[in-house]
Amino acid sequence: MGRYISAFLLTFFFSVASAQEPAQQSLAETDGAGEIAVENTADDQGVATRLREILDEIGGYEDVTVAVNEGVVRFTGQVAEIGERDELTRLAERVNGVVTVRNAVEQTQDLSAQLEPVIDRLSDRADRALGFLPLALIALLAFALVTMIGLWLTRARPFWERLAPNRFIGDIYRRIARLAFMLIALVLALDILGATALLGTVLGAAGLIGLAVGFAVRDTVENFIASVMLSLRQPFRPNDFVEIEGDMGHVVRLTSRATVLLSIEGNQIRIPNARVFKARIVNFSVQPERRFDFVLGIDAEADLANARKTALKALDALPFTLRDPPCEAWVEEVGDSNVAMRFMAWVDQRQTELLAARGEAIRVTKGALEAAGFGLPEPIYRVRMDDAVRKTSGSDLQTRDTPETQRPPHVANTAPDQEAVKADHSLSRRAAQERDAQIQQGDLLSEDRPIE
Repeated sequence: MGRYISAFLLTFFFSVASAQEPAQQSLAETDGAGEIAVENTADDQGVATRLREILDEIGGYEDVTVAVNEGVVRFTGQVAEIGERDELTRLAERVNGVVTVRNAVEQTQDLSAQLEPVIDRLSDRADRALGFLPLALIALLAFALVTMIGLWLTRARPFWERLAPNRFIGDIYRRIARLAFMLIALVLALDILGATALLGTVLGAAGLIGLAVGFAVRDTVENFIASVMLSLRQPFRPNDFVEIEGDMGHVVRLTSRATVLLSIEGNQIRIPNARVFKARIVNFSVQPERRFDFVLGIDAEADLANARKTALKALDALPFTLRDPPCEAWVEEVGDSNVAMRFMAWVDQRQTELLAARGEAIRVTKGALEAAGFGLPEPIYRVRMDDAVRKTSGSDLQTRDTPETQRPPHVANTAPDQEAVKADHSLSRRAAQERDAQIQQGDLLSEDRPIE
């Protein structure tokens, strides 16, 4: 920060010093002025006298001779700088009565004569700089004083965080206030120097630079704006289990650049906030109740209404399924060899693990249907034998199927396993531990604020 302020101040005061320099007496700065009057334009001597008076007043043209004949001006002699030769021509063309100009002036080859105007200009600028130094020091002191006051006021983080909904927005407030103090300091310094006209130039250059930088870091700016909006809207709380465009996991923290998730596989997922802000977010932690469903195939010739009642009775008897909303079942579709029936139940995910509860519900429902005599047939396929196989002797064909009468009777265990469906909070605890370990890196989420 100090390096940038120092560079800015040096550039600023050099610009102001240049702006404070008074205009030099040069013929080039009189371009575009009106014509130079002569008392008697028909008198060549009057034109020559007028030009000589002007050159003597300007100074530096002592070795230049002026001759006028029939309105034609001829310059001869030597000048210290080649630019002065062209200035002579422009000056003579502005004098009334001049028809044309013949300029035969050359640059002198004397080194001391060439260096003399340069030394004079440098000496003059040094004198003006010394005279300008006290005022510049006062302006610099005023700029530094106001800037230091701004830095001191914006260093108090608790004050700005109380004004903002979170620390991230509070930090933005601090930066805006700091920039405002620097702008006030700049205007004050320019006013002391009497160069407030430079403010428009400085702000215009800063605007162009900001526009160029904005295009160069467009993705970063988009990410920053998305971070501000997410911190204000807060679509989820810390440790919520969410799905963001296919990525699922517990929310660890929201930084100024990305949203960090802990996946169910234990991996850390960083999603840019620009993508999170525009994404479809599914928050599974907002409501404690969560639904699961599954499909079982029942014999097509079975009493489907009775099968439905049997399955619902088994589901309702499970200790982890909720009575409200109630369990439901319906015929999904008729297949080739069975009827697909879909079953649905709700659990409290704070107490019950969803996937484990679904697996346990499938096991208990299947056992209850089989115990009640309902068959859950596998797909049946018909095999057509060609003529060559049909001619094969019966002694060569041996069946490997076990007759149904020889199979041991099936006894289903329909007792629910309460321990198997108990909610597992180990991943949630790990996400909380990781959040606590990295909280120093900054988090924009708050557990107390309501979510959107």
